[in-house]
This record gives sequence, structure tokens and C-alpha cells, in this order.
Amino acid sequence: MKNFENALLLLARILMPILFIAAGYGKLGASYAATQQYMQAMGVPGALLPLTILLELGGGLAVLFGLLTRTAAMATAVFTLLTAFIFHSDFSQGVNQLMFMKNLTIAGGYVLLFVSGPGALSIDRLLNKKW
Repeated sequence: MKNFENALLLLARILMPILFIAAGYGKLGASYAATQQYMQAMGVPGALLPLTILLELGGGLAVLFGLLTRTAAMATAVFTLLTAFIFHSDFSQGVNQLMFMKNLTIAGGYVLLFVSGPGALSIDRLLNKKW
């Protein structure tokens, strides 16, 4: 049963960060300036965009490979909750209610990963770390 559990944790670590890796990578190119302007229009300093990319891309890769898994999972959960409240709390805008609930669901998954840890098939386990 433990092997099955570890395989499912690996599957979760593969599936969960796909959105963040793609989003972080996408912000590196031509959309960098537009993303920065959007952040500023929403009251978030554009200077935070490099940290956003680091969290999305770096944190996503960390979760994928199971390195600093609990730290990356909790940081991603907090980030996702913040983005829900900052960018998706105006429910008069059509899709925002759905996006808000999506972010809550994603944050819940990352909190669960924080609690459970990365499983045996991870770099954290190879290094015998529980961060």
C-alpha cells in the first residue's frame, strides 16, 4: 500500500505544478511588460513580478522534483490565496467567481501536500530532509 501511496504522491506532484510552471515560463517572454502593467493596474507593484515568476516557475519545478516540497507547497498555497483575493474577488466580473474557487481548490491541494510531504519518490527523501 505504501508504494501505491508514494506513486500517487508523485502523480500529484507532477499534475499540481503544471499550471504554475507554464504561467511562470510564459511571463518571461513578450508578456512580461503586459503582466507588469496588469499587476500595477490591480494595485500590486510591478516590481514583484520577478518574485512571482520565481515562485511560479521555481516553486513549480521544486514541487515537481520533490525538492523543498513543503516550503514550496506552503508558499504556493499562500500565493494562490493572495491572487484569489487580489485578482479574482470582483464577482461582478463574469469568470471571477469560478477563478476564485479554482484558486481556493488549488491552495487546498498545496496545503495537503505540505501536510503529507513529497513521498518516497522525491529529492527531499533522497536528502532525508523534511522541508
